[in-house]
Amino acid sequence: MFMLRDGHTTAGTITLTPDAEDGLWTADELAEPSMFVNKLTVAREYAGQNLGGRLLEWAGDRAHRAGARWLRLDAWTTNEGLQRYYLAQGFMHVRTVQEGTAVNGGPRVSGWLAQRAARLADHGFTDRTPTPKQLPFAA
Repeated sequence: MFMLRDGHTTAGTITLTPDAEDGLWTADELAEPSMFVNKLTVAREYAGQNLGGRLLEWAGDRAHRAGARWLRLDAWTTNEGLQRYYLAQGFMHVRTVQEGTAVNGGPRVSGWLAQRAARLADHGFTDRTPTPKQLPFAA
């Protein structure tokens, strides 16, 4: 989990991981170097400033630097507004998975899958985190 700080205030958070949730991506897709966005949150007082979009740019930049080809995510199958948001951010819908169970054991609700190429980006943030480690399967 990474935090976007504005002074002493947390303006947003994003979780970026090389680990995919079970049952969402195919074996062929998992063989491709990828990083996964699990959560993206922007504090309400920072709404309308494109911080979410810039955090996704940062995530794609970090994924690229780690050797990933793809930045991938899953969103709620019923949240069409969020799906439209990710499409507007350059993600391509891959498919919607509804079978299976969620990581908490309940019914799967977050199976709308999307991806976009991991790439260097000018997100405008000062990254104070350690340099990302190369993914084990990255060339």
